[in-house]
Amino acid sequence: MAAELTAHELVAQHRPTLDQALEAIRTRAYWSPHPEHPKAYGEHGSLDAAAGKAAFDALLGTRIDLGQPGTDDWTGDELSPYGIELGITYPHADVDVLLPAMKAGQRAWRDAGAEIRAMVCLEIIKRISDRTHEFAHAVMHTSGQAFMMAFQAGGPHAQDRGMEAVAYAYVEQVRTPDTAEWTKPQGKREPLALTKRFTAVPRGIALVIGCNTFPTWNGYPGLFASLATGNAVLVKPHPRAVLPLALTVQVARQVLAEAGFDPNLVALTADRPGEGSAKTLATRPEIRIVDYTGSTAFGDWLEANARQAQVFTEKAGVNTVIVESTDDYRGMLANLAFSLSLYSGQMCTTPQNLLVPRDGIRTDQGPKSYDEVVADLAAAVDALLGDDARANALLGAIVNPDVKARLDAAAGLGEVALASREVTNPDFPGAVVRTPLIVKLDGAKPDDEAAYMNECFGPVSFAVAVDSASDAVELLRRTVRDKGAMSVGAYTTDEEVESAIEEVCLEESAQLSLNLTGGVYVNQTAAFSDFHGSGGNPAANATLTDGAFVATRFRVVEVRREA
Repeated sequence: MAAELTAHELVAQHRPTLDQALEAIRTRAYWSPHPEHPKAYGEHGSLDAAAGKAAFDALLGTRIDLGQPGTDDWTGDELSPYGIELGITYPHADVDVLLPAMKAGQRAWRDAGAEIRAMVCLEIIKRISDRTHEFAHAVMHTSGQAFMMAFQAGGPHAQDRGMEAVAYAYVEQVRTPDTAEWTKPQGKREPLALTKRFTAVPRGIALVIGCNTFPTWNGYPGLFASLATGNAVLVKPHPRAVLPLALTVQVARQVLAEAGFDPNLVALTADRPGEGSAKTLATRPEIRIVDYTGSTAFGDWLEANARQAQVFTEKAGVNTVIVESTDDYRGMLANLAFSLSLYSGQMCTTPQNLLVPRDGIRTDQGPKSYDEVVADLAAAVDALLGDDARANALLGAIVNPDVKARLDAAAGLGEVALASREVTNPDFPGAVVRTPLIVKLDGAKPDDEAAYMNECFGPVSFAVAVDSASDAVELLRRTVRDKGAMSVGAYTTDEEVESAIEEVCLEESAQLSLNLTGGVYVNQTAAFSDFHGSGGNPAANATLTDGAFVATRFRVVEVRREA
């Protein structure tokens, strides 16, 4: 196919954006080229709200044919957490045919160089951004996120993370020059002279194993990090959340073809019901990179068994917040209530354990006992979610039956400080919507420890009574070291306590948020500035996104000649 996008056009359009992204990751200042507000779309070729909804509706009951080689079946049985049967089918691949076809295009993609690869990736992201409204509905009806969260987290925030990965990939590849003239003096003899060429060589085919809750936000960093470093990428979505990644692959293939590259550099394979192909795919010799977000058990299995590949995992952790003292009690309660409620707690960064001294805390409203703190937090959650319309907008829907089962079982683990209630969604009567559960536990009781020292993914939090601030700090250390944490929060006005908490997080490699009382929450991170995960504790072996996340996806190979 003749190229429709020339290198000159791509560079002219996207080089300024790449330069801004490079500056953003250098300064860590706020920057995003992707608007968060739905009304910002509808011009310059992007879909507005009505067109995006119509595009999504048009997909229902259809077959998404990507034109891939090796398609041996069509599969798909996605049921929206909001009760809608999508009825969309996707290609199931005979990987013995597909993988060689994917490898065939890698030479030209490698030889294109870091800049052109980055420009093609940014064109893919731009076209995805133009369809943000369509993607938002796709994310909403596969993850259960409420529409606004699906729009923002599944749209601009995911696109930012993809672009961030492209920027880091570019930095790491151009760290070494393309060529060098090397001369070594030899005294009275002629100097030794060599001409050297350095090429960033991809590892091979990368596998992205998608997750159910954040298919784009968690999928884009690995996808674009691998593609920008010269690797072909096979996308294996979660069976309940295929559509957002299938649309992503569709866009990527179109852009690659228009830019004169083999579209098979990006491909998709969907599981048949109950197939569970991820283990088989991840251990094939052609797969040299694996990106995975999901359960600890399968992440550990990948790290132990996909030995031929570089494996990047984001698994599970037990996220902890220490509540020792505060100079804004009302702001603290409001901030925590929102953090516990957002997307029904179905975020890998949602706080689970709230460590509160049993003798109480100091506040700007006077001393508050442990029981008062827990009761006031429960009241804050109730106030936040008391209106069903607002509750639906914040909670979204329970993503799958396993989450609901954990929620129901957790109520029997201790004294219930805040019971979970059902919320009716008038637009989607089939949605399962539940408010958060808060359970009181005693940090000194072994039976209670068995509950709070394991992740209970979903809208469940444990208010754990501890003997003192120092005991809270040591419990935090043990939790992060043994179970991992994607996020840590703390509220304290005591400099010594703050220093002790910070030291634990530095020693155990946990990302820390201190005294958040406004519109920033412990379970949210900003691309280009915040690091998601650290790669230094059991919750994840990688960080989204830093140099280490991209640097091992390629190797620099040198060819030298006598000058």
